[in-house]
Amino acid sequence: MFHSLPASVIGGIGAAYPTAKVIYGIIGSVLSAMIAYRTVWRILGFFFTRKFPPAQKQHKYGIVIAARNESAVIGNLLDSIAAQDYPKELLTVFVVADNCTDHTAAIAREKGAVCYERFDPDHRTKGFALQFLFDRIEEDYGRDSFEGYFVFDADNLLKQDYISRMNDAFDAGSKIITSYRNTKNFNESWVASTYALHWLRSIRANHRARSVLRLATNIQGTGFLFSNEIVRDGWKYTSLTEDRALTADAVAQGYEITYHNDAEFFDEQPNSIKIALRQRLRWSKGHLLAFVETGPQLFINVIFGKRFLKNPWNKPQKPQGKQTAADMLRRIAESIRHRIASYDTLMQLTPFAVINVFRWLLVSVLIYACYCFSNGLPPSSFFTGGTYLARFLRFFFPVQVQLQPGWHAFFFSMLLAVWWRLLYRMGKYFENMWVAIYVFIMERKRIIKIPLHKKILYTFTWPTFDIIGRYTQYLALFVKVTWKPIPHESKITIDDLKK
Repeated sequence: MFHSLPASVIGGIGAAYPTAKVIYGIIGSVLSAMIAYRTVWRILGFFFTRKFPPAQKQHKYGIVIAARNESAVIGNLLDSIAAQDYPKELLTVFVVADNCTDHTAAIAREKGAVCYERFDPDHRTKGFALQFLFDRIEEDYGRDSFEGYFVFDADNLLKQDYISRMNDAFDAGSKIITSYRNTKNFNESWVASTYALHWLRSIRANHRARSVLRLATNIQGTGFLFSNEIVRDGWKYTSLTEDRALTADAVAQGYEITYHNDAEFFDEQPNSIKIALRQRLRWSKGHLLAFVETGPQLFINVIFGKRFLKNPWNKPQKPQGKQTAADMLRRIAESIRHRIASYDTLMQLTPFAVINVFRWLLVSVLIYACYCFSNGLPPSSFFTGGTYLARFLRFFFPVQVQLQPGWHAFFFSMLLAVWWRLLYRMGKYFENMWVAIYVFIMERKRIIKIPLHKKILYTFTWPTFDIIGRYTQYLALFVKVTWKPIPHESKITIDDLKK
């Protein structure tokens, strides 16, 4: 294909390279500046998290669990709920046995849960299961008969005071609350450890700071509580990643999403790389869909505040009577808070990896190859780049490459650009190992006991979590993704975790 292009066309494209390189750098600087504030989040997360006073009232809650063929684990979750130090008469557990072919429903009923069975193979996401469950709750109980709802996955286990601690936050006025996500099978495989470290990184880098600043952190699939007003009209989040959709929509409508560090639960992580890849591809697709669906509303909120909310969930009421200076200051502060939270959530959803790879392909691969076709490949280090890995290799292997103008320079420059990109990424991922060390140190009292040699191994394997996330996001642009259940088989109970 390239050979058929006139040399003048390739030369014309190549002539634009110096200008394109400058624009490339400017765009990169702007994108970096857009998320530079996250450094503040990490610093605050090191020192602070939001604290809640003991509740003055014990509220009535529904607990909802969507389960598909979870007979191996759901009994242990229901046992940990039954063992809560919270009044049993204020808790009702609802399970939807979704397209099950095992004994999930029977076990749920045996353990005292209200269980509904659903059979609809054409609508298979967890979101559809929750939609069905909340409709049944409305028919039989009324959704407003419960002040709030907990959402758990069947593989979860709750620390004994979990609901009491979450009730503290709810009683303090928080409408959506997430909690401390620990891992019950941290030590089973290096794949499981990458997930475990990721959830703990999220706590330190995101949840703690956002809760202190009264902004909005992100819901992560399970272990969260929300007010009944969120489902007043039913559950409407049926995409591949219902948690991202709920987060984006709630923030777009002005809600704060807070975090309680003292409410701890455990879940099971995948042990198979095949399962991990499948799950991460679904997450990536859901991420992109949430950006498309809610990104525009979040952007409008950043500019106009709550003025143009699509949904009346949390739309501000027009002030009645004379407004005091204190009232005006509160309204201004809330407007600022909401705009910052909307911007922060928009930055979470924006697919920076996709944007960056496309500008790299255009400028650093294609236009640079055209430049080398006309001007030759200038003397270049085979190990170029600013990472520690690149510097190390360049010091010990000072290899230089250079080619005369022509097709050899065109194609070799493309291969070299790909190699430089991979070298850069490898360097960055090695540098990212410090995150695992940081988490192991800061969360040492709450992580299950792990031998030192495994901690060292998990530190080296940890960066693969972000590697997989980056490349599944590229792939998600082009492939159709369907929801498939993640198998859970761990026999660990909450009593085992106390030892």
